[in-house]
Amino acid sequence: MSARAWLAFAALGVIWGLPYLFIKIAVQEISPFDVAWGRITLAALILLPIAWRRGALRALATHKMAVLAFALVEFTIPFSVISMGERWIPSSVTAILIATVPLIIALISRFFGVHERLGAARLIGLAVGFAGVIALVGFGSLSGPLAWAGVGCVALATVGYAIGALTIERHLHDVDSIGPVAGSLLISSLLLLVPAMLTLPKRMPSALALSSVAVLGLVCTAVAMLLMFYLVKNAGASRASIITYINPAVATLLGMVLLDEHLGVWGLIGFGLILFGSWLATRASTAAAEGAPAEASP
Repeated sequence: MSARAWLAFAALGVIWGLPYLFIKIAVQEISPFDVAWGRITLAALILLPIAWRRGALRALATHKMAVLAFALVEFTIPFSVISMGERWIPSSVTAILIATVPLIIALISRFFGVHERLGAARLIGLAVGFAGVIALVGFGSLSGPLAWAGVGCVALATVGYAIGALTIERHLHDVDSIGPVAGSLLISSLLLLVPAMLTLPKRMPSALALSSVAVLGLVCTAVAMLLMFYLVKNAGASRASIITYINPAVATLLGMVLLDEHLGVWGLIGFGLILFGSWLATRASTAAAEGAPAEASP
């Protein structure tokens, strides 16, 4: 990769490790629906004009159902439930659970017509990764029904992200990626408008909470997607996908340092097993991933 691509890679690895911290801050004062709607709308306002100038929106007319499905499973549902889940579980745990997306993709890809051989290495990777999930949520620091509800919310988001990636590969691989992403952001903003208006805070949130939503929309979604498009074009999708293993480490470090979160021994073991299992489960298909559009930010 070029020096510029390496810089983009480093920047994106950090940027996609930030959302969990800022979501945790924002949901202390703002409802999950408002956090999700705010970041989605801000990102749409930036990416839609860019997609329009590139002519990337014209192709959406022939992919209406795929774009609608992508909007639901990649933005509307995950952004809402992650914000909801972070009211009850640490941001570092959220980031680590999101790192299981490659495992979910490997597990459900056949149901979307993406047939990749489940060899021994991939099966071992799936087993190791899910053992990590058990270590993290079963033996870690989580306890109580609200914590389990938070885990359930994040688990739903991981399934959504996995379906979103497979939807792109199956139905949207032949169009400019920024078109479906920008169009989906607009759809998601409209879908979340009513829930967001119904859950508006009763008093003005603090500048910290509002700026957190701004960072989520402008940096962690819009700028991150532009960097990902650049990386996929200049370095290939398989190299760009390595960020999946970097951003949970960034999020975990931020959670421990800035939010005083503690994973504990079992949490750290689960983290390592999830990352190693994801790597094993996906390494056999990295060559096939070249040229495939990347998934959206967490």
